Amino acid sequence: MNEAKPTVIGCDSAAPLLDELTGIVIRAGAAILGIDRSRMNVAGKGDGSPVTEADLAADHIIVEGLARLAPHISLLSEERVHLATPPYKDSFFLIDPLDGTKEFVAGRNEFTVNLALVTHGAPLLGIVGAPALGVIWRGIVGRGAERLTLRDGAIAEAVPIRTRRCPPRGAPWTVAVSRSHGDARTEGFIDARGGAVRAVLGSAVKFGRVAEGGVDIYPRLSPTSEWDVAAGHAVVVAAGGKVTDSAGHPLHFGLGREDFLVPEFIAWGDPDEAP
Repeated sequence: MNEAKPTVIGCDSAAPLLDELTGIVIRAGAAILGIDRSRMNVAGKGDGSPVTEADLAADHIIVEGLARLAPHISLLSEERVHLATPPYKDSFFLIDPLDGTKEFVAGRNEFTVNLALVTHGAPLLGIVGAPALGVIWRGIVGRGAERLTLRDGAIAEAVPIRTRRCPPRGAPWTVAVSRSHGDARTEGFIDARGGAVRAVLGSAVKFGRVAEGGVDIYPRLSPTSEWDVAAGHAVVVAAGGKVTDSAGHPLHFGLGREDFLVPEFIAWGDPDEAP
């Protein structure tokens, strides 16, 4: 959307940006928490999904922050998708200013701010902030991941995180499932893993739980948007996991798929379990 010269960012170049990007996510989260949910306006998009003044406030803070921090890197935000100019073949920021708007509108706390840096179609850096929970999951692929605890809008603690090995054969897996977006294919996939324990969660919090070893797997075998997936994808992979389609193939972002849809994905805490 913003006109920028082709730029390729690798992990060495991404690492110095991580703290500044985290600060942007923290500020966006604070803006969301500052909105009175009982009085805010809720509008509908063309696809039927809701958008609120909190989505727009967070979007403004993130886009303004990125323009100051890294004006040479292109960006794509859910709230500005009409300005998108795919394909993004080099590096670009992929943003969901408020993931889980339905959760937010319903008064629940499982909504997130998602910010990813994607290079050559693969998420390299991801930050998933859950402002109402006081938690941020972040990571750089090849550099590791961590969980940050926030107190009074500042980072109070940073703990390295890793995904966990899946239970032995015959033992039940813990599976992250969506509270708002169930589908028959995903339910069939879970049912095929006998005795699976469902952890019902909202938004990209599910990726964070996989990354920190709280659940084993997060499958979604129905379409969702690239900005819902990219940041969590990077965090899970940075934490030692893997994200694929149902056949074990990698996902690609920003390359011009219609409506920026991801047809399906599975976030595996244990990469050896992926096809």
